[in-house]
Amino acid sequence: MVESLWVSRQINRPVIKAFNNILAYSLAQLGRPEGASDRLAVAGDDPRAKSLVCGLVNEVCLDPVDAGKLAESWRFQPSTPAYCCDFDAEETRRALAAAIPGEAPAKRDRKR
Repeated sequence: MVESLWVSRQINRPVIKAFNNILAYSLAQLGRPEGASDRLAVAGDDPRAKSLVCGLVNEVCLDPVDAGKLAESWRFQPSTPAYCCDFDAEETRRALAAAIPGEAPAKRDRKR
């Protein structure tokens, strides 16, 4: 089970993943005004709260990218193509689509 989905079930509240895949420097330095072509993108999830989170993401000068249901949020976990990259919205969509199921947990869990 995706960690975020597990957390949501444990606390019986919606979980929104919107800032887990962006570095502090990017948040502080790379936001752009609405309408700029080079705005960064982050991905948020959870149908009941998406509009609230998208508004917040927009307020900090980032483009919200809808990554689908919380069960699909593995697509921007560590070791996936969309994780911690300063991509624009279109590049983020491509990176989310390129994620391979099970690959990131396998990297995380392998013994060194």
